[in-house]
Amino acid sequence: MTVIKHKEQRVGVLIDAQNLYHSAKNLYNAKVNFSGILEAAVENRHLVRAVAYVITTESGEEKGFFEALENMGIETKTKDLQIFLGGAKKADWDVGLAIDAIRLAPKLDAIVIASGDGDYIPLVEYLQNEGVQVEILSFKKSSSTKLIEIADDFVDLDENPKKYLMRSSKKPLSKK
Repeated sequence: MTVIKHKEQRVGVLIDAQNLYHSAKNLYNAKVNFSGILEAAVENRHLVRAVAYVITTESGEEKGFFEALENMGIETKTKDLQIFLGGAKKADWDVGLAIDAIRLAPKLDAIVIASGDGDYIPLVEYLQNEGVQVEILSFKKSSSTKLIEIADDFVDLDENPKKYLMRSSKKPLSKK
């Protein structure tokens, strides 16, 4: 399929912040540059809405991060970190992101999902059947191969880590 991108195209960007955070940390020991992510996702098109799905902790240390996202024009949707009796923790927004994508689809020409999570495959297929162009933006090294294959377009953040990452230690950013 030919991917069409033009300045009149209405685009929504849905960011699975936990997925990108853990990929950046595990692959590069770095933090995500969400400004670079948003710029790559929009590509000079008409941004209708950008939403980051984030997790809150008891300490509240993420408050500054949420403010930074909002200053970039990215709306934040928060959910509390779930801690189970055995100590296991769960923090995901898969269903919330999917519901928002379905609700926004009639108002958009393209939806960019910033995540490599294969759980989004049925969502991508549904949106495509509704006539929405679906683009995936993620680190290929930690992404579902099938998700990449079915997307109308894929932006591999591994190809330019300096653009999409910020140093979280004194180590230089480089491809592994």
